[in-house]
Amino acid sequence: MEFDGPDDDRLAETGIAAADLSEDDLLRELEQLHRTRHETFLHAPTQALQHHSERTADLELEYLRRHPEREIDQSRLRDQARERTS
Repeated sequence: MEFDGPDDDRLAETGIAAADLSEDDLLRELEQLHRTRHETFLHAPTQALQHHSERTADLELEYLRRHPEREIDQSRLRDQARERTS
C-alpha cells in the first residue's frame, strides 16, 4: 500500500478506517487479526497488544454494523451450551 498524504504515518499505524474497507478487505483483516491474536497476547509489547485489541474491536463492530442479521449458530447460545454440559 502506498501513502502520499499528510496523515501517512498515522494511516500506516492504524490502517484504513473499518467503515472504509471493502467487504473482502474487512473479512481479510479480521481473519488476520484473529489468526495472530494468541501470539500477540503472549509475546507482544503492551502497546502492540492494545493496538491489536482496538483494531480488532473496530473491525468486529463494523462487521456487526454491516451484518446485523447474521446467522447465529443456536448451539452457541448459553442455554444450548448449558444443556450440552448437563
